[in-house]
Amino acid sequence: MNIAANIGPALALEVADAESIAELRHQADGCTRCDLYRNATQIVFGEGPVNAEIVLVGEQPGDQEDLTGRPFVGPAGRLLDRCLEEAGVDRQRCYVTNAVKHFKFTPRGKRRLHAKPNAGEIRRCAWWLGAELNILRPKLVVTLGASALYALLGPKAKLTPERGHILHPANRPPVLVTIHPSYLLRIRDEAERRRRHRDFVSDLHKAVGFRSPVKADSQP
Repeated sequence: MNIAANIGPALALEVADAESIAELRHQADGCTRCDLYRNATQIVFGEGPVNAEIVLVGEQPGDQEDLTGRPFVGPAGRLLDRCLEEAGVDRQRCYVTNAVKHFKFTPRGKRRLHAKPNAGEIRRCAWWLGAELNILRPKLVVTLGASALYALLGPKAKLTPERGHILHPANRPPVLVTIHPSYLLRIRDEAERRRRHRDFVSDLHKAVGFRSPVKADSQP
């Protein structure tokens, strides 16, 4: 077993107090905990069944997510769907969310280019992510990329050496570490992209063992 020596802001800091995901989402409407709300269209909250056993955590919403108000519906989300299917993980049994709930971008003409959230923004938004995890109590959390990994396990956890490993923070759900699917979309070489795609599917396949038909402590 790989023991996680540290925990990140979503597990270590004070978080929102809510009885349900619906109540938490209502609290999050109009969130101004950091400045990202000023330019974003809307908050993009997590989505999925209330008895989800697996929580997938990405970095932040993209352009399409910002416009629709739903997580992982853009190109990276569609790729994630395909990879989950190849890995034997049913997305309908997963709750998908992001470390940061507002779209951070740089305007470039009519386009809005993704801008990486900083540590302060991730810490501020841990108020919501930590509460999501407290309510859902998943059997496994999958961190998609470095920002999600930081949110769960802090700055000492590094993506490259931990990639593909399941880490076990004390008294917290296990954390499966992998890349964000958007990384695959940026690879130009086709052979390299196929290889990295297979590696990502292999990582996701490790989540299959954490599924079961019914979670004993789930709520209707």
